[in-house]
Amino acid sequence: MVLPFTEESPSRPGLPASLRQDLVDVVGEEHVLTDSRTAGYVVDWTGRYRGFASAVVRPRDTSEVSAVLALCSAAGIPVVPQGGNTGLVGGGVPLAGELVLSLGRLDSLGPVDRAAMQVTAGAGITLAQLADAHPDLDFGVAIASRHSATVGGAIATNAGGVRVLRNGPMRAQIRGVEAVLSDGTVLSHLSGLTKDNTGYDYPSLLAGSEGTLAVVTKARLRLVPRLRDPIVAVLGLPGLAELHRLAIRAVQEIPGLVSAEFFTRTGLDILLDNTDLTPPLDAPAEAYLLLEASETAALDALAELAGDLPVAVARSAADRARLWAYRERHPEAAGFLAPPLKLDVSVPAARWVELATSVGGVVTAVDAGARVITFGHVADGNVHVNIAPAAEADGRHQDAVFSYVASLGGSISAEHGIGALKADWLPLSRTAAEREIFARVRAAFDPAGILNPGILPR
Repeated sequence: MVLPFTEESPSRPGLPASLRQDLVDVVGEEHVLTDSRTAGYVVDWTGRYRGFASAVVRPRDTSEVSAVLALCSAAGIPVVPQGGNTGLVGGGVPLAGELVLSLGRLDSLGPVDRAAMQVTAGAGITLAQLADAHPDLDFGVAIASRHSATVGGAIATNAGGVRVLRNGPMRAQIRGVEAVLSDGTVLSHLSGLTKDNTGYDYPSLLAGSEGTLAVVTKARLRLVPRLRDPIVAVLGLPGLAELHRLAIRAVQEIPGLVSAEFFTRTGLDILLDNTDLTPPLDAPAEAYLLLEASETAALDALAELAGDLPVAVARSAADRARLWAYRERHPEAAGFLAPPLKLDVSVPAARWVELATSVGGVVTAVDAGARVITFGHVADGNVHVNIAPAAEADGRHQDAVFSYVASLGGSISAEHGIGALKADWLPLSRTAAEREIFARVRAAFDPAGILNPGILPR
């Protein structure tokens, strides 16, 4: 049960009455929540991180965001910006009673600039809405949570997804941003110029900043040509080493390759037991490679690549969606067993097989009863390590996985950010000098220190 947060609740500091009224004057009474309606804003998607909020404030545009932040800065009230609340590392949860600045109402979507292949979108627009903005164009970032994940959150975490191989992560889609600093100052650079060397590229800096530097309220984003009659194939392989070799060949040999994804029998069996999915192939395999290509010419190359391997090929929209479901529903798998730990990591391509084949043993060495499900984007060195722990989730799992990843020259965060889940292990991926420059950049953007204060060095 989530209790109302009021000044009369001494264990959960409430919002000063005068500040609450000032916020109401800016956004309206119905958009300042201080009661049980805050419940959905104080827990993350995994259910593992749960906090409490002094208030949830829902502005409708940049000017209201500016006014809210100016009030909070003057009052010294810490703020956690929040988009679709689909984060997986606790970075958007008010763990210490911060005010939640919910950006869902910033849902303006401008006309598509067909010549530039760009569109300006509010921070609350979902990635699915972007993808549907024009019949001939698509958005380059595709993630399983695209129907709820928003532009602001995707920028804040530099979201990747299943088409990084072709289009790059969220940072690569940005052609300009409008953002508000903690004191209410508005920065707006939405011209969308592909070439613009007039100073620091702060829009790129905001990508991956996890809401610690400024609050993104709008973005100018590039669009890409929509795939016409793409081909999707799922191939069954005897192991991850064979899968990796085949994926490398696919990148080199298949024209118009868009995605190269993997999952394993372990995760698939859990999904088959708990959902309405049926097996993708006639006989089970230990590892599965999903490939999507944009060109009809890829069909012959796919056939040559598959050889005698079991394979399912889809060309219709319904069949493509059916095959993609096996991969896109994998984030659910560990959640059927326990509140999951989601440790997305990456390593150099040459070390991928070591990581993918050994990380399960690394986890069970510190928690013998843990269930480990791996999946991810095989062509860019990424493995999503999802753990359903049996032992107490006291940091032992992160310590084991992240230390192993660091020994392979990898990163403790490939896509999801650092958040609360990985904060203690940032030194494994970033030197003291780097962390110091992070803190100096942060102090320059947010000298009051009110933006997502529990996340990243400051």
